[in-house]
Amino acid sequence: MRYLKSGYSVHLRGPAGVGKTTLALHLAHLRRQPIVLMFGDDEFKTSDLIGNQSGYTRKKVVDNYIHTVLKVEDELKHHWVDSRLTLACKEGFTLVYDEFNRSRPEVNNILLSVLEEKMLVLPPNQDRSEYIQVNPRFRVILTSNSEEYHGVHSTQDALLDRVVTINMGEPDALTEQEIVIRQTGIDAEKAETIVNLVRTFRTTVGEEKLGGLRSCLIIAKVCHDHDVPVNAQDPNFQDICADILISRASLPRGEAMEKLQEVLQEFFPVEVEQKTVKRSSRRTKKS
Repeated sequence: MRYLKSGYSVHLRGPAGVGKTTLALHLAHLRRQPIVLMFGDDEFKTSDLIGNQSGYTRKKVVDNYIHTVLKVEDELKHHWVDSRLTLACKEGFTLVYDEFNRSRPEVNNILLSVLEEKMLVLPPNQDRSEYIQVNPRFRVILTSNSEEYHGVHSTQDALLDRVVTINMGEPDALTEQEIVIRQTGIDAEKAETIVNLVRTFRTTVGEEKLGGLRSCLIIAKVCHDHDVPVNAQDPNFQDICADILISRASLPRGEAMEKLQEVLQEFFPVEVEQKTVKRSSRRTKKS
């Protein structure tokens, strides 16, 4: 927040699911300025950031007051519509540009003069100035995934040199537990179990790079909202874990399911032992 207060823009970089967008919006709200939100897109053009011609007005005057003289005036006037970057620069809003490196680098070049010279350069137009002085209250908060992710572009060094880049890693287990408790209302013991279970499963299947906070939040909220016990014996809890975690694993479904069962047995050994004892006692009675 101190960088934003000092006039610098911020770039939050990290893997998916660590809370970059949430933090960006939180910082933007703390500035107490209106927020403009954009999402990076490979199909973006510069006009999607600054604006474009949209429609026109045509004025035609035919003067035939003197029947032997015909005077015609035809005027065509294009209308310019500001896009979100231009609006934010003019009004001093906070621009949150989420996953900006999904847009092509040449599209984001428009930000270079905005961040350094505090000047937004627009296409020539007779009805407005080509240069807009950036409002002193204007700030940009960028978020991006790491470059090894599919669908992202390399970021130009000139842009990175103009912002303060903060690398965000996955929060520790205790922080994740606090987030899960606050977001879902589940009790601390269940939150701890879910967080540790998800972390162990991700390590077991080799998906440590993929953030697990969203998985924890989904499992915890569904269990809390539908009174599903956090218990390996409960089939509903097993189904929830399978639905949320198996789809995020790169292993074949059958192999990932086996890994999940191993993790559940590791986290709920008492329940598993009781289940085994019951089964053995039933067999003894039958014999």
